[in-house]
Amino acid sequence: MSLAAYCVICCRRIGTSAASPQSLTRWREIHPFSTVDVEDHECAVWLLLRKSRSGDRTARLEAVQEMSGAHHWQDYQYRIIAQACDPRTLIGLARSKESDLRFFLPPPPLPSLKEDSSIEEELRQLLASLPQTDLDECIQYFTALALNESSQSLAAQKGGLWCFGGNGLPYAESFGEVPSATVEMFCLEAMVKHSEISTHCDKIEANGGLQLLQRLYRLHKDCPKVQRNILRVVGNMALNEHLHAAIVRSGWVSLMAEALKSHHIMEASHAARTLANLDRETVQEKYQDGVYVLHPQCRTSQPIKADVLFIHGLMGAAFKTWRQQDSERAVSEEALEDEDRYTTCWPKTWLARDCPALRIISVEYDTSLSDWRARCPTERKSIAFRSTELLRKLRAAGVGDRPVIWVSHSMGGLLVKKMLVEASKKPEMSTVINNTRGMIFYSVPHHGSHLAEYSVNVRYLLFPSLEVKELSKDSPALKTLQDDFLEFAKDKNFQVLNFVETLPTYIGSMIKLHIVPVESADLGIGDVIPVDVNHLNICKPKRKDAFLYQRTLQFIRETLAKDLEN
Repeated sequence: MSLAAYCVICCRRIGTSAASPQSLTRWREIHPFSTVDVEDHECAVWLLLRKSRSGDRTARLEAVQEMSGAHHWQDYQYRIIAQACDPRTLIGLARSKESDLRFFLPPPPLPSLKEDSSIEEELRQLLASLPQTDLDECIQYFTALALNESSQSLAAQKGGLWCFGGNGLPYAESFGEVPSATVEMFCLEAMVKHSEISTHCDKIEANGGLQLLQRLYRLHKDCPKVQRNILRVVGNMALNEHLHAAIVRSGWVSLMAEALKSHHIMEASHAARTLANLDRETVQEKYQDGVYVLHPQCRTSQPIKADVLFIHGLMGAAFKTWRQQDSERAVSEEALEDEDRYTTCWPKTWLARDCPALRIISVEYDTSLSDWRARCPTERKSIAFRSTELLRKLRAAGVGDRPVIWVSHSMGGLLVKKMLVEASKKPEMSTVINNTRGMIFYSVPHHGSHLAEYSVNVRYLLFPSLEVKELSKDSPALKTLQDDFLEFAKDKNFQVLNFVETLPTYIGSMIKLHIVPVESADLGIGDVIPVDVNHLNICKPKRKDAFLYQRTLQFIRETLAKDLEN
């Protein structure tokens, strides 16, 4: 007996109401169960399943919407959908905000570890099974590091790396005992790099990588930095449509559905990226590593009319850069639950609520103050290289198809300028230029920063990173970029708003530095607004009613007024 027939019989035994003639007539159209006598509420579930498999896309979307709105069903009715729906419907339910988690079956049992083997060893073997030739120098570096160094010798030789999980996170300068998860983090960081290559994703899947990553994900449930890299790998694999069936079979959709409902922005945003890459029913764009949609993260009937992009600066990150300014007092649990009082990412909460017709994207890239602390010493980190890479990723995400406002902090503003200058030279990027409406710069050093002239200690003095060198006031690259941008923008009708700090920032415990002075933050276009905060807090409003946020909101609304009205 098929699973579907068994479910129908079980439903009949549980049900008590009489079926209407009309519903039974429609039910008998569903082959091969036309001879089974079913009840009215049982028919509704199976009719929705039939509708979800319709050849008409609108009907399929309606079916998923109706399923996600069902909050009064019995447990067995959710289980029927969970057991009988197709992958397209399952992914749609996972991306529906109101979906009950009972729609999702637990992931299948994981295969047993090989005898006398550990998760760490199997992760190493998986990494070793991936192609090791014709690789980017950074992939070679991370792979060799993970395969050739034990955790203890690595701690002794490199000073220890307590976590690879967050962009801009420092090396741990300790020679003590290294946490057991550290070697796994090395392997995962290398795996992230490999998963950016489609053929390597095929190898990861063929060698049981989805199951192994799921075992690690469950094991390190309380370590967001490990989970972050695991989700990055799965999100990268989801860019390859021929792997979607394997990702669904392995149970990752159920885990992503749960993660999407998390209150932790990192977990929810990584899950949203993976599910959007899986959802080819309603999403045409592809979100590559480091590109995160903050709003909308679920399927929505709200028409999206414009994009607002957030690009962080030196030592920043996609989420933490845009948090509310930290209070001197501990934030209470009640405040955390009320996002109007406190938010860990104001574009995701405040801006999304005030402007629901926007798609809000935040990007992430690695930066460092010193090459001594660089996560990959061979990585090309010039503004020119980064801007080319980011522009490619953002175009794949559909940036340029709608009106755009660019919001940036510090070095991120230089990347925005470089991206626009380069896009203006490429015919295939013309829509990015034509749809750019405006820019907001938070303390962007258009004319350089004093940061490169100082150092926290000898390491920074001897090994300043390329990013820091390019920020120096005498940087030829910076002057050329400024001249090129002004020439490019002179006949454009861009709206520009410049904020600049007036307070110094503490770097380490010894140095107090005014990182971006007012004269450097003046682009030469648009208003320049000094704000009594330091460099780190210039993009972190204290409250939703604070001037920084309200002036930003006003600029976005006014600049996009015509586009949002249409």
